[in-house]
Amino acid sequence: MSYNILDASSLKKAFLAGASSLEAKKEWINELNVFPVPDGDTGTNMTMTIMSAAKEVASISEESLPAVCKAISSGSLRGARGNSGVILSQLLRGFTNVLKEYDSADTLVLAAAMEKAVETAYKAVMKPKEGTILTVAKGMSERAMEIASEVEDIQEFMKEVIDEGEKMLAKTPQLLPVLKQAGVVDSGGQGLMQIMRGVYTYIAGKEPDYADFEPESSDKSLHLQFTDTEHIDTANIKFGYCTEFIVNLEKEIGEKEVEEFKDYLESIGDSIVCVADEELIKIHVHTNDPGLAIQKALTHGSLSRIKIDNMREEHRERLIKNAEQLAKEQSAQRAVQKEASKEPQKDYGIISVAAGEGLTKVFKEIGADYVIEGGQTMNPSTQDVLDAIDKVNAKDIFILPNNKNIILAAEQAAKMSEAKKIHVIPTKTIPQGISALIAFMPESSVEENIENMTCELASVSSLQLTYAVRDTSVDGIEINEGDIMAIGDQGMVEAGKSIEATLIGALKKLVDEDTEIISLFYGADISEKEAQETALKIEENFPDTEVELDYGGQPVYYYIASVE
Repeated sequence: MSYNILDASSLKKAFLAGASSLEAKKEWINELNVFPVPDGDTGTNMTMTIMSAAKEVASISEESLPAVCKAISSGSLRGARGNSGVILSQLLRGFTNVLKEYDSADTLVLAAAMEKAVETAYKAVMKPKEGTILTVAKGMSERAMEIASEVEDIQEFMKEVIDEGEKMLAKTPQLLPVLKQAGVVDSGGQGLMQIMRGVYTYIAGKEPDYADFEPESSDKSLHLQFTDTEHIDTANIKFGYCTEFIVNLEKEIGEKEVEEFKDYLESIGDSIVCVADEELIKIHVHTNDPGLAIQKALTHGSLSRIKIDNMREEHRERLIKNAEQLAKEQSAQRAVQKEASKEPQKDYGIISVAAGEGLTKVFKEIGADYVIEGGQTMNPSTQDVLDAIDKVNAKDIFILPNNKNIILAAEQAAKMSEAKKIHVIPTKTIPQGISALIAFMPESSVEENIENMTCELASVSSLQLTYAVRDTSVDGIEINEGDIMAIGDQGMVEAGKSIEATLIGALKKLVDEDTEIISLFYGADISEKEAQETALKIEENFPDTEVELDYGGQPVYYYIASVE
């Protein structure tokens, strides 16, 4: 496919091809994470980020370059997960900020967009490291700028750019010693190249498979969870008709009118989605009388894409939604929001991230207003953080990410929050988060709390115990698949065959004469009896130190420990 101009339709299809390419290889990219831990999720994070954008791109009806660019930018921004996902969203944001000013793009415009992409992404990272996705993106950008004035054919241009990206990716182990030790290239860079390969596949003449990008029947911002209900008895279906349609507005509708429409739909059914913009309203409702919903909608404009399913007859098919479950979730969410609105706004609020019911309980007991589930097997997205912010009724909100891969997503959410002031305390571990929260003083100013909470991070040393999923050498320690690893704040501390022995060996390297407390949180794969026996062994080895044992319930990590 030889052409010199990229229009909106081509950009849309090329982007979807790139997203599909990444999605197909996400597990392979996960395996490239530097530490051989089982929660490597670069591929997952980047995929969820780009798929969020892809679904928005696939759903737009207006095929103009500004419209496609807006969908790419906003979709990736809200769906961004982990450091790699946030950086990818910033690359896409910078790229589209240039392209959206044009009706079509030639190689000169594409090169300028790539340059802006790199500039935007580098600015988003506090201390950018070479040997990462940024290095790969920069290499492609520089090559694009070199050849843009000489190469007019977009296919030839893209091949040159991708070839340079592959070269830069191959160099990443030379730039980051930890990659060289592990014998892998940078996982984020590999993910970016996988996207670029998909883009090139389309440019070269192959159409992407659009099946993965069907727009959802609901507002994405609500995170609606529809499940297969094959096992459900039809007698349990309260509202029998799944009704969906679009209202093409005759005039712009205000927020008050939208809320009134929602209230009406709630009076005749459940599982409500009512989303409006300047031109249309998207409606989804489960009801026993679809005609009432349609009559009400006709007062606002004409209807299109009408779909009515009899759920009692078709509940075994994939289109069936679990209406009662969804309605319950929505009702609970509304109840929480209404209750929060009744209470006077607090000066301060705390949001923490944690995985495991025990850790969630600990954070709430020591003062967290809201705990976002995640941070080990699944990092929360920017949208998840924004949703949490909405649930905390406070003027100033402190966020504790408790994972280095969540800090960027939290900072991005902070920039996007308009009504509340958000302060991200850069906690990288659960123990750091607990220490920071304990240091919080409600009577102190925002500035004093930021200083005190941040300073507290240096007073605690953390350990996380998990198992290796492959053979490697890290920080001079030889590790075999299946070995137990103790990972500290600065890298690998200890490796061995026994959970207990590895933990005690790692603690011996961290505990000194000034240590007062060892805190131990045992995970979902450790029984209470095992944990108590391990705690006793630690007390025997460190008789001058107090040992505190708590149930964490975290996945992946057998123990999370802190030394203070």
